[in-house]
Amino acid sequence: MELFLSCDWGTSAFRLRLVRMKDLQVLGELKTDQGIASVYAAWREQTALDRQQWYKRQLLQQVEQLRLELGLASLAEIPLVISGMASSSIGMMELSYAMIPAGLDGSGLKTEWLDLEVMKVLIISGLRTESDVMRGEETKLAGLLDQLPDSERDQLILLPGTHPKHVVVRNQQVVDFTTFMTGEFFALLSSQGVLAASVEKTGDLSTLTNRESFVNAVMRSRELPFLHHSFLVRTNQLLFNKSKEENYHYLSGILIGEELKAVKGDSVYLLGSQFHTSLYALACEVLGIDVAGVYDADEALLRGQRELLSIAIKNCLA
Repeated sequence: MELFLSCDWGTSAFRLRLVRMKDLQVLGELKTDQGIASVYAAWREQTALDRQQWYKRQLLQQVEQLRLELGLASLAEIPLVISGMASSSIGMMELSYAMIPAGLDGSGLKTEWLDLEVMKVLIISGLRTESDVMRGEETKLAGLLDQLPDSERDQLILLPGTHPKHVVVRNQQVVDFTTFMTGEFFALLSSQGVLAASVEKTGDLSTLTNRESFVNAVMRSRELPFLHHSFLVRTNQLLFNKSKEENYHYLSGILIGEELKAVKGDSVYLLGSQFHTSLYALACEVLGIDVAGVYDADEALLRGQRELLSIAIKNCLA
C-alpha cells in the first residue's frame, strides 16, 4: 500500500489529504469549514437520508473534489483514515471512548471499518479517564510512538489548543490526562464582556512590548488569583495606558500562566502547532519549566493515522 487518505474532521473544520505511506509526504490537500457541527445541523434539517448515509455523501463529495483538484483519474481503493469528531455522538458513526491506559502504539483504542462505495474508511475512537475525554488527540499521541524516549518515569506532554490536554505517559502508555479550557476562555474573554473593549488582535511576540506584556502576565499568574488577574487587562488600559495590542498578549499570558500552574514536575514535552508551542515554550522558560522536546502536531497526526491504519489492516489479515 503506497498511499492513504488522511481526514481530520473536527467540530468546525474539515481537512482531507492524500499522503504517501513511506515518508508521509502530502501529495494534495483540501480544507473546508464543513466541520462535524455544521454537517450534523444540515442532516437534522433533511429527512431523506439516515445519518450515516448523509455523512458518507458529504465525505464522497470531498474526496471527489480532491480528486478533481489533483487531476487524478481515481482515488478508488485508497484507504481513508478519519480521526477527530467523526466518531462522536454527532459524527458519522459513534464509537465509545476507549479507557486508559492505552498504548502509544494504538493498542487499546477502538477502530471501525466502514464501506464508502469505492474505498474503505477507518474511524478512530476517542480516549477517556474516569472523568475526562479526548477525541483526535489520541491519534496525535500515537504519532509519538518512535519519538518519545521509553521511560518508567512519568512524562508530561502538553497539547495546546482550544482545549489543551496535559497527558501523562509511562512505559509508552497513556496513563492519565487532564483537559483545560484555556483557548476557549481566551476566545470568550477577548470577544465578549468588559475585557473585549481592552484587547485587539494585532501584532505578535516579535514586538518587544507585546512580548514583555505576555511574559509579565505569565510571571504574575503565579502570585495573583485568576479572577482578579483577569480584570487587570481592563485597568492596564484605563490606568496605565497599555495598548489594546499589548493587552491582547497580556490576556494570553494570564491564561497560559494559569494553566501551567498545574505542571508539578520540572520537565514537559510540547505537541502542537508552531504558533502554540512557541507561546508555551516561552511561558515555560519564564516559569523555569524545562521543555524536553517539541513535536509538530500535524506531523504527529499523520504518523498516528499511518500507525493505526497499519494495525487495522494487519488485524483484518490475521
